[in-house]
Amino acid sequence: MASICHEITIEVAADRIWDAVRDVGALHSRLVPGFVITTDMINGANPPTRVVTFANGTVLKERIVACDSYARRLVWSIEDASVVHHNGAIQVFANGSDRSTVVWTADVLPDTLAEPFGGFMTTGLAVMKSQLESC
Repeated sequence: MASICHEITIEVAADRIWDAVRDVGALHSRLVPGFVITTDMINGANPPTRVVTFANGTVLKERIVACDSYARRLVWSIEDASVVHHNGAIQVFANGSDRSTVVWTADVLPDTLAEPFGGFMTTGLAVMKSQLESC
C-alpha cells in the first residue's frame, strides 16, 4: 500500500482553516475553488457522502469517515472501482495565532495511484494556501 504525506504552511489561524475544511460540502467555494468545480452532498447518506468534480474532469465519490473538531482532523475514503483502498486525512495544526500547518495524508491501493494522488494533493494544498491567504 502506498502512503503519501504532504504538508504546507498557511499564514492563517488554524480555526479559520478548520472552519473551511470541515465544511465538507463547500470544497469548490471555500477551500479549493478552481481545483474542485463542484461538491454535491448525497441526500440521506449516512455517513455523509459527497461527489467531488475536479477541474481536470475527475469525479470521485467520497465518504466522510470522521470529522474531529478537537483535533481539527477530517478523514474520508474514496469509493471507486479503480481504487481498491483509499483513506485520506487532512489535519490542521496551529503555529501561533496567524500561522498553521496543514498535513494531508493518503493511503492508496493499488500502489500505481501514489503518483497521481500525490500530484493532486500537492496542487490541492497550493490552491488551498492561495485561497485562504487571500480571504
